[in-house]
Amino acid sequence: MSEIVSQAVVALNEKMGSAGFDGTAKFEIEGEGCVMIDSSGARASDDDAEVTLTADVETFQGIMSGDTNPTSAFMTGKLKVDGDMGMAMSLASVLG
Repeated sequence: MSEIVSQAVVALNEKMGSAGFDGTAKFEIEGEGCVMIDSSGARASDDDAEVTLTADVETFQGIMSGDTNPTSAFMTGKLKVDGDMGMAMSLASVLG
C-alpha cells in the first residue's frame, strides 16, 4: 500500500469520526491506489462501491486539506465521479 493511501485512510477516518457513512464510496487516487469508505470507516481496498471518485494525488490532497473545493474540482474535470451522484453528495456532507 502506498504512503499516500495510508495517509488517506487515517485522514478520512479522522474526518468521519463516529459519524460513519451509510453507503459505499471509493476514492481512486491515480497512480497510488484506492480507499474504500463504508459504515465501518475507511480502509485501503479496491472493492466495488456505489460511487467512485477519481482524482490525482494533488487534487485529492487539496480536497482533504480543504484547499480544493470538491464541487469546483468536479466542474473543472479534476475530480471524476462514476456512479451514484447522490451518494457522492452524502459523502461530501459527512466529510464536511
